[in-house]
Amino acid sequence: MKLDIVMFGLSITSSWGNGHATTYRALVKALAARGHRITFLERDMPWYRDHRDLRNPSYCRVALYDSLKAVAQQFGSLVSQADVVVLGSFVPDGIALGDWITSAARGVTVFYDIDTPVTLDKLASNRAEYISTSLIPRFQLYLSFTGGPTLQSIKSLYGSPRTRALYCAADLELHKPTNVPTQWTLGYLGTYSEDRQPLLERLMIEPARRLPEHKFVVAGAQYPATDTWPANIQHIEHLPPASHSRFYGSLRYALNLTRRHMAAAGYSPSVRLFEAAACGVPVISDNWPGIEEFFVPGKEIHIANEATDVIKIISESEAERGARGAAARKRVLANHTADHRAIAFEQYIKEVVDQSASIIPTAARAI
Repeated sequence: MKLDIVMFGLSITSSWGNGHATTYRALVKALAARGHRITFLERDMPWYRDHRDLRNPSYCRVALYDSLKAVAQQFGSLVSQADVVVLGSFVPDGIALGDWITSAARGVTVFYDIDTPVTLDKLASNRAEYISTSLIPRFQLYLSFTGGPTLQSIKSLYGSPRTRALYCAADLELHKPTNVPTQWTLGYLGTYSEDRQPLLERLMIEPARRLPEHKFVVAGAQYPATDTWPANIQHIEHLPPASHSRFYGSLRYALNLTRRHMAAAGYSPSVRLFEAAACGVPVISDNWPGIEEFFVPGKEIHIANEATDVIKIISESEAERGARGAAARKRVLANHTADHRAIAFEQYIKEVVDQSASIIPTAARAI
């Protein structure tokens, strides 16, 4: 089953302060490698326009638009004829766009929520600007970055006809072991987030204060007060995806931190978790419900709640550290690559198509 797929997403062209781009790139590349044809449509926004690091990917067509009116005029035929049309979370004017998509598309319509716990919080308080409670049931498939009990909540609260987890994943072309010198004991890769900052303070900044002989690093944009950090923490404002493997390879340990809404919902692994593990680097993560569904704590991943946990972990032997990193990479290769997610995407679309065929009236099927 080779599909013509149209995706509306926040951005695939710019990874600057934008985790969505990493996820879209990995998934779209894997889908293309499996023979599907993808057109990615992106609103031409100033922030991403000024920081584009992928203008013409080889694995999909990218088109920019500047208004909803332009979408209908330029891409109406494309959307109506596509086998699958996907709308991602946080797309500007998403509600109006979703209303048009679910009316105009003849193929399978999908809402892809890369921010599920945030979305549900916004819906509960009537603050959602990219999806609405009335729009959710109109999408034939709701793909969620969060699994576990949240999937049933989406069905029961908002009437989605089909909810499935589609987690982020590692792109093995970009994320693999590298032979680079070790520079830092512990590193974190992620854009600044106010609700992640207490975790960064507890699991990175405080250990750095207590271990001045060790070197630490944070790579990510928009951090407001790096000048207050200990002198042994280096800050790198931005790392493009092509540099991630070398970054992880230069760490003894990688830190994974989870946003508050994601941690509360559980079953919401960060893409950085899979990326670092794919590079064979042992990961230290905060704890959240369902983490054991992705990595075995104590064997494939370290769990830390306090600075003392981090300090204890980084004092383990090199043999122990190497074994942990190897086990994490093995788990990614078995379960968490972009190809795994592309296969899951195909299966979910097939479920919708098969169900639609099964409800055609008997008389119609006989023609």
